[in-house]
Amino acid sequence: MKIHWPKSLLTIAIYSNCLAAFANGLAINEQSSSSAGTAYAGRSSSVNDASTIYGNPAGLTKLKRAEISGGVAVFSAKDDLSKTSGGSPGGTNKGDSIPIGAIPFGFLSTPINDRLSTGIGVYVPFGLINDYEGSFAGRGLGSYSNVQVVTVQPTIAYRISDNVSVGFGPTINHGKGKLENDLNTGGLPPVLGGTGRDTRVSIKGDDTALGYNLGVMIDIDKDTTWGLTYHSKVDLHMEGNTSISNAPNTPLSIITGTPTPGTLAQALNGEYSAKLDVTLPESIDTSITHKFDDQWTMYAGLLWTRWSRIKSLNVKNSGLSAPAEAMFGEISETMDWKDTVAASIGAAYKLTDSLVLRSGFAYDPSPAGNDNRSVRAPVGNRKTITFGAGYSPTPDMTFDVAYAYLWESTASVNQSGRNITTGSGLSLPIVPAYKAKYDNSAHGLTAQLTYRF
Repeated sequence: MKIHWPKSLLTIAIYSNCLAAFANGLAINEQSSSSAGTAYAGRSSSVNDASTIYGNPAGLTKLKRAEISGGVAVFSAKDDLSKTSGGSPGGTNKGDSIPIGAIPFGFLSTPINDRLSTGIGVYVPFGLINDYEGSFAGRGLGSYSNVQVVTVQPTIAYRISDNVSVGFGPTINHGKGKLENDLNTGGLPPVLGGTGRDTRVSIKGDDTALGYNLGVMIDIDKDTTWGLTYHSKVDLHMEGNTSISNAPNTPLSIITGTPTPGTLAQALNGEYSAKLDVTLPESIDTSITHKFDDQWTMYAGLLWTRWSRIKSLNVKNSGLSAPAEAMFGEISETMDWKDTVAASIGAAYKLTDSLVLRSGFAYDPSPAGNDNRSVRAPVGNRKTITFGAGYSPTPDMTFDVAYAYLWESTASVNQSGRNITTGSGLSLPIVPAYKAKYDNSAHGLTAQLTYRF
Protein backbone atom coordinates (compact mmCIF):
# COMPACT_ATOMS: atom_id res chain seq x y z
CA MET A 1 0.00 0.00 0.00
CA LYS A 2 1.09 3.52 -0.66
CA ILE A 3 -0.03 6.90 0.61
CA HIS A 4 0.58 10.12 -1.33
CA TRP A 5 0.87 12.91 1.22
CA PRO A 6 -0.53 16.37 0.57
CA LYS A 7 1.91 19.14 -0.17
CA SER A 8 2.47 21.41 2.85
CA LEU A 9 1.38 18.82 5.40
CA LEU A 10 4.59 19.65 7.26
CA THR A 11 5.58 22.99 5.81
CA ILE A 12 4.68 25.04 8.84
CA ALA A 13 6.46 22.79 11.29
CA ILE A 14 9.36 25.18 10.78
CA TYR A 15 8.90 27.12 7.55
CA SER A 16 6.06 29.30 8.68
CA ASN A 17 4.13 32.13 7.14
CA CYS A 18 2.49 34.63 9.46
CA LEU A 19 0.31 37.01 7.47
CA ALA A 20 0.82 39.75 10.05
CA ALA A 21 4.59 39.44 10.15
CA PHE A 22 5.76 42.31 7.99
CA ALA A 23 8.19 40.15 6.01
CA ASN A 24 7.17 37.58 3.45
CA GLY A 25 7.76 33.83 3.41
CA LEU A 26 8.35 32.81 7.01
CA ALA A 27 10.38 35.69 8.48
CA ILE A 28 9.19 38.11 11.15
CA ASN A 29 10.47 41.69 11.12
CA GLU A 30 9.10 42.80 14.48
CA GLN A 31 12.28 43.34 16.50
CA SER A 32 12.06 47.14 16.75
CA SER A 33 9.34 49.77 16.85
CA SER A 34 11.77 52.54 15.87
CA SER A 35 12.68 50.63 12.68
CA ALA A 36 9.07 49.61 12.02
CA GLY A 37 8.09 53.26 11.54
CA THR A 38 10.15 53.43 8.33
CA ALA A 39 9.08 49.95 7.08
CA TYR A 40 12.52 48.71 8.20
CA ALA A 41 14.26 50.79 5.54
CA GLY A 42 17.71 51.71 6.83
CA ARG A 43 17.68 49.00 9.47
CA SER A 44 21.31 48.04 8.79
CA SER A 45 22.58 51.63 8.46
CA SER A 46 20.85 53.57 11.24
CA VAL A 47 21.01 53.34 15.03
CA ASN A 48 18.07 54.48 17.15
CA ASP A 49 18.46 52.23 20.18
CA ALA A 50 19.75 48.84 21.38
CA SER A 51 17.56 46.98 18.84
CA THR A 52 20.49 47.53 16.46
CA ILE A 53 21.73 44.26 17.99
CA TYR A 54 19.45 42.57 15.46
CA GLY A 55 19.43 45.25 12.72
CA ASN A 56 23.22 45.60 12.59
CA PRO A 57 25.37 44.58 15.57
CA ALA A 58 28.09 47.02 14.46
CA GLY A 59 25.74 49.86 15.40
CA LEU A 60 26.35 49.24 19.11
CA THR A 61 29.47 51.42 18.89
CA LYS A 62 27.24 54.43 18.21
CA LEU A 63 25.37 54.08 21.52
CA LYS A 64 27.28 56.18 24.05
CA ARG A 65 25.34 55.11 27.15
CA ALA A 66 24.11 51.82 28.54
CA GLU A 67 20.45 51.25 27.71
CA ILE A 68 17.63 48.75 27.84
CA SER A 69 14.99 48.64 25.16
CA GLY A 70 11.97 46.39 24.78
CA GLY A 71 8.51 46.21 23.34
CA VAL A 72 5.79 44.19 21.68
CA ALA A 73 4.11 44.03 18.29
CA VAL A 74 0.38 43.26 18.17
CA PHE A 75 -1.15 42.21 14.88
CA SER A 76 -4.53 41.39 13.38
CA ALA A 77 -4.61 39.58 10.02
CA LYS A 78 -7.37 38.76 7.58
CA ASP A 79 -7.45 36.22 4.78
CA ASP A 80 -10.50 36.43 2.51
CA LEU A 81 -11.29 33.31 0.48
CA SER A 82 -13.13 33.38 -2.84
CA LYS A 83 -13.70 31.16 -5.89
CA THR A 84 -13.34 28.07 -3.71
CA SER A 85 -13.99 24.55 -4.93
CA GLY A 86 -13.32 21.00 -3.79
CA GLY A 87 -12.18 20.04 -0.35
CA SER A 88 -13.94 17.85 2.18
CA PRO A 89 -17.66 17.42 1.34
CA GLY A 90 -19.82 19.98 3.12
CA GLY A 91 -16.77 21.98 4.21
CA THR A 92 -16.76 25.72 4.84
CA ASN A 93 -14.45 28.51 3.62
CA LYS A 94 -14.67 31.25 6.24
CA GLY A 95 -11.03 32.40 6.10
CA ASP A 96 -9.79 34.69 8.89
CA SER A 97 -7.73 31.80 10.20
CA ILE A 98 -5.15 33.93 12.02
CA PRO A 99 -6.14 35.13 15.50
CA ILE A 100 -4.80 38.32 17.06
CA GLY A 101 -1.27 37.71 18.28
CA ALA A 102 1.69 39.42 19.93
CA ILE A 103 5.45 39.31 19.32
CA PRO A 104 7.74 40.51 22.16
CA PHE A 105 11.38 41.64 21.94
CA GLY A 106 14.03 43.04 24.27
CA PHE A 107 17.63 44.32 24.11
CA LEU A 108 20.34 45.46 26.52
CA SER A 109 23.56 47.25 25.53
CA THR A 110 26.51 48.87 27.26
CA PRO A 111 29.71 50.54 25.99
CA ILE A 112 32.95 49.20 27.45
CA ASN A 113 35.07 52.07 26.15
CA ASP A 114 35.18 54.43 23.17
CA ARG A 115 35.72 51.55 20.73
CA LEU A 116 34.22 48.43 22.29
CA SER A 117 30.55 47.75 23.11
CA THR A 118 28.55 44.70 24.14
CA GLY A 119 24.91 43.74 24.35
CA ILE A 120 22.34 40.98 24.31
CA GLY A 121 18.99 40.60 22.58
CA VAL A 122 15.97 38.30 22.78
CA TYR A 123 13.57 38.26 19.84
CA VAL A 124 11.36 36.09 17.61
CA PRO A 125 12.68 35.82 14.02
CA PHE A 126 10.12 33.23 12.83
CA GLY A 127 6.60 32.41 13.99
CA LEU A 128 3.05 31.48 13.10
CA ILE A 129 -0.38 30.81 14.48
CA ASN A 130 -2.94 29.60 11.96
CA ASP A 131 -6.25 28.07 13.05
CA TYR A 132 -8.92 27.32 10.44
CA GLU A 133 -12.48 26.54 11.49
CA GLY A 134 -13.07 22.87 12.30
CA SER A 135 -15.27 22.45 9.23
CA PHE A 136 -12.75 24.06 6.82
CA ALA A 137 -13.03 22.46 3.40
CA GLY A 138 -9.24 22.29 2.99
CA ARG A 139 -8.58 20.81 6.43
CA GLY A 140 -7.02 17.72 4.89
CA LEU A 141 -4.24 19.97 3.61
CA GLY A 142 -3.85 21.89 6.86
CA SER A 143 -6.13 22.73 9.76
CA TYR A 144 -3.93 24.13 12.57
CA SER A 145 -0.36 25.44 12.89
CA ASN A 146 1.48 27.01 15.81
CA VAL A 147 5.20 27.71 15.43
CA GLN A 148 7.70 29.81 17.34
CA VAL A 149 11.44 30.36 17.06
CA VAL A 150 12.96 32.34 19.94
CA THR A 151 16.52 33.67 19.58
CA VAL A 152 19.02 34.87 22.19
CA GLN A 153 21.91 36.88 20.76
CA PRO A 154 24.90 38.04 22.84
CA THR A 155 26.79 40.64 20.80
CA ILE A 156 30.12 42.45 20.65
CA ALA A 157 30.97 45.44 18.45
CA TYR A 158 34.25 47.22 17.75
CA ARG A 159 35.01 50.58 16.13
CA ILE A 160 37.97 49.97 13.81
CA SER A 161 38.37 53.63 12.89
CA ASP A 162 36.43 56.86 13.23
CA ASN A 163 34.05 55.83 10.43
CA VAL A 164 34.12 52.00 10.34
CA SER A 165 32.58 49.61 12.90
CA VAL A 166 32.04 45.86 12.89
CA GLY A 167 29.84 43.63 15.04
CA PHE A 168 29.30 39.95 15.71
CA GLY A 169 26.68 38.02 17.62
CA PRO A 170 26.27 34.25 17.96
CA THR A 171 22.60 33.26 18.04
CA ILE A 172 20.98 30.55 20.14
CA ASN A 173 17.76 29.57 18.39
CA HIS A 174 15.05 27.44 19.98
CA GLY A 175 12.33 26.32 17.60
CA LYS A 176 9.16 24.45 18.45
CA GLY A 177 6.03 23.79 16.49
CA LYS A 178 2.77 21.92 16.22
CA LEU A 179 0.67 21.32 13.12
CA GLU A 180 -2.45 19.33 12.42
CA ASN A 181 -4.29 17.90 9.42
CA ASP A 182 -7.73 16.31 9.43
CA LEU A 183 -7.85 13.61 6.77
CA ASN A 184 -11.17 12.91 5.07
CA THR A 185 -11.75 9.44 6.49
CA GLY A 186 -15.06 10.57 7.99
CA GLY A 187 -16.46 10.35 4.48
CA LEU A 188 -15.74 6.63 4.13
CA PRO A 189 -18.86 4.44 4.04
CA PRO A 190 -19.46 2.13 7.01
CA VAL A 191 -18.67 -0.91 4.86
CA LEU A 192 -15.11 0.46 4.61
CA GLY A 193 -14.94 1.22 8.32
CA GLY A 194 -16.00 4.87 8.22
CA THR A 195 -16.97 6.27 11.63
CA GLY A 196 -18.07 9.75 10.56
CA ARG A 197 -14.92 11.27 12.07
CA ASP A 198 -11.84 12.62 10.31
CA THR A 199 -8.46 11.11 11.12
CA ARG A 200 -6.29 13.68 12.85
CA VAL A 201 -2.53 13.74 12.21
CA SER A 202 -0.71 15.95 14.72
CA ILE A 203 3.03 16.58 14.54
CA LYS A 204 5.09 18.27 17.26
CA GLY A 205 8.82 18.85 17.54
CA ASP A 206 11.54 21.14 18.85
CA ASP A 207 15.30 21.74 18.79
CA THR A 208 17.94 24.31 19.71
CA ALA A 209 20.65 25.28 17.23
CA LEU A 210 23.39 27.87 16.80
CA GLY A 211 23.83 30.57 14.18
CA TYR A 212 25.35 34.03 14.02
CA ASN A 213 24.86 37.61 12.82
CA LEU A 214 27.62 39.76 11.32
CA GLY A 215 27.50 43.45 10.57
CA VAL A 216 29.59 46.32 9.22
CA MET A 217 28.66 50.00 9.35
CA ILE A 218 30.56 52.72 7.47
CA ASP A 219 30.08 56.47 7.77
CA ILE A 220 30.69 57.61 4.20
CA ASP A 221 30.59 61.21 5.38
CA LYS A 222 29.03 63.10 8.26
CA ASP A 223 25.55 62.81 6.73
CA THR A 224 25.58 59.39 5.03
CA THR A 225 25.96 55.90 6.49
CA TRP A 226 26.01 52.53 4.73
CA GLY A 227 25.43 49.23 6.50
CA LEU A 228 25.46 45.51 5.75
CA THR A 229 24.14 42.71 7.98
CA TYR A 230 24.44 38.98 7.41
CA HIS A 231 22.07 36.63 9.26
CA SER A 232 23.39 33.09 8.98
CA LYS A 233 21.44 29.94 8.18
CA VAL A 234 20.41 27.79 11.14
CA ASP A 235 20.34 23.99 10.92
CA LEU A 236 17.64 22.48 13.13
CA HIS A 237 17.40 18.78 13.85
CA MET A 238 13.86 18.59 15.17
CA GLU A 239 12.75 15.72 17.39
CA GLY A 240 9.25 15.13 18.67
CA ASN A 241 6.27 12.92 17.93
CA THR A 242 3.56 12.21 15.41
CA SER A 243 0.16 11.48 16.92
CA ILE A 244 -2.61 9.76 14.96
CA SER A 245 -6.16 9.56 16.26
CA ASN A 246 -9.66 8.72 14.99
CA ALA A 247 -8.37 6.41 12.27
CA PRO A 248 -11.22 4.46 10.58
CA ASN A 249 -12.13 0.87 11.37
CA THR A 250 -11.22 -0.22 7.87
CA PRO A 251 -10.18 -3.89 7.91
CA LEU A 252 -6.48 -4.27 7.20
CA SER A 253 -7.29 -7.05 4.77
CA ILE A 254 -8.86 -4.42 2.49
CA ILE A 255 -5.78 -2.22 2.76
CA THR A 256 -3.17 -4.95 2.21
CA GLY A 257 -5.13 -7.12 -0.23
CA THR A 258 -4.21 -10.19 1.82
CA PRO A 259 -5.76 -11.84 4.90
CA THR A 260 -4.55 -9.54 7.68
CA PRO A 261 -6.13 -9.34 11.14
CA GLY A 262 -7.10 -6.02 12.71
CA THR A 263 -8.20 -2.58 11.52
CA LEU A 264 -6.57 0.69 10.54
CA ALA A 265 -7.66 2.17 13.86
CA GLN A 266 -5.77 -0.54 15.73
CA ALA A 267 -2.71 -0.18 13.51
CA LEU A 268 -2.50 3.62 13.29
CA ASN A 269 -3.91 5.25 16.42
CA GLY A 270 -1.06 6.15 18.76
CA GLU A 271 2.00 8.33 19.23
CA TYR A 272 5.28 7.79 17.41
CA SER A 273 8.77 9.31 17.49
CA ALA A 274 9.47 11.80 14.71
CA LYS A 275 12.59 13.49 13.31
CA LEU A 276 12.84 16.38 10.86
CA ASP A 277 16.02 18.10 9.63
CA VAL A 278 15.43 21.62 8.34
CA THR A 279 17.49 24.71 7.55
CA LEU A 280 16.33 28.24 8.24
CA PRO A 281 17.73 30.32 5.36
CA GLU A 282 20.38 33.01 5.56
CA SER A 283 19.75 36.62 4.55
CA ILE A 284 21.71 39.76 3.67
CA ASP A 285 20.33 43.17 4.61
CA THR A 286 21.96 46.27 3.16
CA SER A 287 20.80 49.86 3.46
CA ILE A 288 21.84 53.48 3.34
CA THR A 289 20.85 56.37 5.61
CA HIS A 290 21.24 59.99 4.53
CA LYS A 291 20.60 63.04 6.65
CA PHE A 292 19.54 66.01 4.48
CA ASP A 293 19.42 68.54 7.29
CA ASP A 294 18.63 68.81 10.99
CA GLN A 295 15.05 67.72 10.34
CA TRP A 296 14.90 65.29 7.39
CA THR A 297 16.51 61.83 7.17
CA MET A 298 15.94 59.33 4.35
CA TYR A 299 16.42 55.56 4.36
CA ALA A 300 16.55 52.90 1.64
CA GLY A 301 17.27 49.19 1.88
CA LEU A 302 17.36 45.80 0.16
CA LEU A 303 16.95 42.39 1.81
CA TRP A 304 17.98 39.18 0.03
CA THR A 305 16.75 35.90 1.52
CA ARG A 306 17.88 32.47 0.34
CA TRP A 307 14.46 30.80 0.28
CA SER A 308 15.78 28.32 -2.28
CA ARG A 309 17.15 26.31 0.65
CA ILE A 310 13.56 25.15 1.08
CA LYS A 311 13.48 22.46 -1.59
CA SER A 312 11.78 19.64 0.28
CA LEU A 313 10.97 18.38 3.77
CA ASN A 314 11.21 14.83 5.06
CA VAL A 315 9.82 13.61 8.38
CA LYS A 316 10.86 10.17 9.58
CA ASN A 317 8.63 8.39 12.10
CA SER A 318 9.66 5.35 14.11
CA GLY A 319 8.00 2.85 16.43
CA LEU A 320 5.11 2.07 14.08
CA SER A 321 3.56 -1.28 13.31
CA ALA A 322 4.13 -2.75 9.84
CA PRO A 323 0.92 -1.33 8.27
CA ALA A 324 1.50 2.06 9.89
CA GLU A 325 5.14 2.05 8.80
CA ALA A 326 4.11 1.66 5.18
CA MET A 327 1.79 4.68 5.45
CA PHE A 328 3.48 6.99 7.96
CA GLY A 329 7.10 5.80 8.18
CA GLU A 330 8.28 8.75 6.09
CA ILE A 331 6.32 11.81 5.05
CA SER A 332 7.92 13.86 2.27
CA GLU A 333 6.98 16.88 0.23
CA THR A 334 8.52 19.15 -2.36
CA MET A 335 8.55 22.90 -1.68
CA ASP A 336 10.79 24.47 -4.34
CA TRP A 337 10.69 28.02 -2.94
CA LYS A 338 12.65 30.77 -4.70
CA ASP A 339 15.11 33.40 -3.46
CA THR A 340 13.65 36.89 -3.04
CA VAL A 341 14.86 40.48 -2.83
CA ALA A 342 12.67 42.85 -0.80
CA ALA A 343 12.99 46.64 -1.11
CA SER A 344 12.02 49.42 1.30
CA ILE A 345 12.21 53.20 1.53
CA GLY A 346 11.44 55.50 4.44
CA ALA A 347 11.84 58.94 5.95
CA ALA A 348 12.01 60.56 9.37
CA TYR A 349 11.13 64.16 10.23
CA LYS A 350 12.31 65.76 13.47
CA LEU A 351 9.34 67.91 14.43
CA THR A 352 10.82 69.07 17.75
CA ASP A 353 13.82 68.16 19.87
CA SER A 354 11.70 65.49 21.57
CA LEU A 355 9.45 64.25 18.74
CA VAL A 356 10.37 62.40 15.53
CA LEU A 357 7.79 61.36 12.91
CA ARG A 358 8.44 58.42 10.56
CA SER A 359 6.92 56.73 7.52
CA GLY A 360 7.92 54.04 5.05
CA PHE A 361 6.93 51.63 2.28
CA ALA A 362 8.16 48.12 1.52
CA TYR A 363 7.66 45.60 -1.28
CA ASP A 364 8.34 41.94 -0.52
CA PRO A 365 7.75 39.26 -3.20
CA SER A 366 6.43 35.84 -2.29
CA PRO A 367 8.90 32.91 -2.37
CA ALA A 368 6.06 30.52 -3.27
CA GLY A 369 4.73 30.33 -6.82
CA ASN A 370 1.32 29.27 -8.12
CA ASP A 371 2.60 25.72 -8.59
CA ASN A 372 3.42 25.14 -4.90
CA ARG A 373 1.31 27.53 -2.82
CA SER A 374 -0.59 25.86 0.04
CA VAL A 375 -3.45 26.61 2.43
CA ARG A 376 -0.83 26.95 5.18
CA ALA A 377 1.19 29.57 3.28
CA PRO A 378 -1.22 31.26 0.82
CA VAL A 379 0.96 34.34 0.35
CA GLY A 380 1.17 36.73 -2.57
CA ASN A 381 3.49 39.63 -3.31
CA ARG A 382 3.33 41.90 -0.29
CA LYS A 383 3.15 45.69 0.06
CA THR A 384 3.45 47.44 3.43
CA ILE A 385 2.97 51.07 4.42
CA THR A 386 3.97 52.30 7.88
CA PHE A 387 3.67 55.36 10.10
CA GLY A 388 5.52 55.89 13.36
CA ALA A 389 6.78 58.30 15.96
CA GLY A 390 9.46 58.54 18.61
CA TYR A 391 8.92 60.70 21.70
CA SER A 392 11.65 61.49 24.24
CA PRO A 393 10.23 63.32 27.28
CA THR A 394 13.74 63.28 28.78
CA PRO A 395 17.21 62.43 27.39
CA ASP A 396 17.02 59.18 29.36
CA MET A 397 13.77 57.83 27.94
CA THR A 398 12.17 57.30 24.51
CA PHE A 399 8.78 55.90 23.54
CA ASP A 400 8.46 54.56 20.00
CA VAL A 401 5.25 53.48 18.31
CA ALA A 402 4.53 52.34 14.75
CA TYR A 403 1.45 51.34 12.77
CA ALA A 404 1.61 49.16 9.65
CA TYR A 405 -0.89 48.08 7.06
CA LEU A 406 -0.02 45.35 4.58
CA TRP A 407 -1.87 43.90 1.63
CA GLU A 408 -1.00 41.24 -0.91
CA SER A 409 -1.75 40.46 -4.51
CA THR A 410 -4.39 37.75 -4.90
CA ALA A 411 -2.79 34.36 -4.23
CA SER A 412 -4.07 31.23 -5.96
CA VAL A 413 -4.10 27.90 -4.15
CA ASN A 414 -4.60 24.86 -6.35
CA GLN A 415 -3.77 21.64 -4.53
CA SER A 416 -4.49 18.23 -5.95
CA GLY A 417 -6.17 15.45 -3.99
CA ARG A 418 -4.37 12.56 -2.34
CA ASN A 419 -5.42 8.94 -1.99
CA ILE A 420 -4.46 5.78 -0.16
CA THR A 421 -3.91 3.07 -2.77
CA THR A 422 -4.55 -0.29 -1.14
CA GLY A 423 -2.99 -3.63 -1.94
CA SER A 424 -6.28 -4.73 -3.47
CA GLY A 425 -6.25 -1.75 -5.86
CA LEU A 426 -8.84 0.30 -3.95
CA SER A 427 -8.23 4.08 -3.91
CA LEU A 428 -9.46 5.93 -0.81
CA PRO A 429 -9.66 9.76 -1.24
CA ILE A 430 -8.45 10.87 2.19
CA VAL A 431 -7.46 14.39 0.99
CA PRO A 432 -9.81 15.92 -1.61
CA ALA A 433 -8.43 18.42 -4.12
CA TYR A 434 -8.93 22.05 -3.14
CA LYS A 435 -8.85 25.40 -4.94
CA ALA A 436 -9.21 28.94 -3.59
CA LYS A 437 -8.24 32.56 -4.12
CA TYR A 438 -6.74 34.30 -1.09
CA ASP A 439 -6.77 38.06 -0.53
CA ASN A 440 -4.64 38.76 2.53
CA SER A 441 -4.22 41.90 4.59
CA ALA A 442 -3.15 42.83 8.12
CA HIS A 443 -2.89 45.67 10.63
CA GLY A 444 -0.04 45.86 13.11
CA LEU A 445 0.87 48.08 16.05
CA THR A 446 4.36 48.03 17.59
CA ALA A 447 5.33 49.85 20.80
CA GLN A 448 8.74 50.12 22.45
CA LEU A 449 10.30 51.77 25.50
CA THR A 450 14.00 52.63 25.73
CA TYR A 451 15.69 53.74 28.94
CA ARG A 452 19.28 54.98 29.10
CA PHE A 453 21.45 54.76 32.20
